[in-house]
Amino acid sequence: MTRPDRYMMVQSLKAAGAAALAWALTGWWLQAPMALMAPWTAVALVQGTVYRSVRTAVELLLMITSGTLLAAGAAALTGDTMTAMVVVLPVAVLLGNCAPVGQQGLYAATTALFVLAYGSYSLSAVGHRLLETAVGAAVGIAVNALVLPPVHSLQVSRLACALPSTCADLLRDIAENTDDYDEARAADWYESAQALYRTLADLREARGWADESVRLNPGHRFRRSVRPAPPQTWDTVWTRVSDRLLTLTLTLLETASDRRRLPRPPESTLTELSALLTAAAEVCGIDRTIMERGPDDELGRQRGDHLARAHEAHVAMHGTLSGTVPEVTASIGSLLADTQALLDDLAPAEDRAGTTATDPRTAAR
Repeated sequence: MTRPDRYMMVQSLKAAGAAALAWALTGWWLQAPMALMAPWTAVALVQGTVYRSVRTAVELLLMITSGTLLAAGAAALTGDTMTAMVVVLPVAVLLGNCAPVGQQGLYAATTALFVLAYGSYSLSAVGHRLLETAVGAAVGIAVNALVLPPVHSLQVSRLACALPSTCADLLRDIAENTDDYDEARAADWYESAQALYRTLADLREARGWADESVRLNPGHRFRRSVRPAPPQTWDTVWTRVSDRLLTLTLTLLETASDRRRLPRPPESTLTELSALLTAAAEVCGIDRTIMERGPDDELGRQRGDHLARAHEAHVAMHGTLSGTVPEVTASIGSLLADTQALLDDLAPAEDRAGTTATDPRTAAR
């Protein structure tokens, strides 16, 4: 069971409040005979974004209107509830499945059932049902738009910070265990690298919610200020870094596996690899700090120092190639290629020839 967070609590309370207000308007003030329709609709329209509330309201009203009119027409023509159900339900279900309204298509058939089951298909009853649905829709949209309208930018920033932090943790783990890694540990590294893509997918989804939450939202500019989300180029940089970590961990897994012919690199190579990955982890950690706090000259200087140490370790790894047998040379060469690509993607944008990727240090500006 998922523990409810602040957003879930707020939206739940808003839905309950919208239902109570819709009931008060239709049941107490208008004395409507079918006041249930208003709170039912109001609850359904307190959605994750104001735009989604408006879009869902249009879809829901279309389906409820269609179901109500189909049921009333079938009842008037047949004069028998059972016969009307047999006639109208296939049409209503087909309409709900074919119309481009998503889950709201269910309301066409359920509304038709309610109309026929309760015998409320006179002209007056149909008018009341549609009026109460419209009142509930208006209340649901108004409550969602005016009472703490949902804005999802915090989730984008959280996931954006999680990427460099997770990369740093993985790099440190590899660096600390290169001297005695086995197939099981290398497989764990590989699985951790694959998990980065789930974070990237979550980030893309969160960006979609954040963009949608601004549309038709009258209150998003008045909500408390939050850390600005990084641009799309941030995702590009960390997708590439994730790619490099995946290939690096795959190389280590293959050198640890008895089923592969790629031999384990010599101790001298692994020592330099550990130094390189430790420095790269510090670079990733600084990128997270910059994302959280904003650009800083001192942090930028530290980042450059760590990146320089990583390049020095990479040069030292090259030196371990001399005198090795061809099979071992293949292992070292694979690690050299993987780490060179990783350092290229962590480098400042001005140092990357022929690429348009944005420097992670400036992505938060």
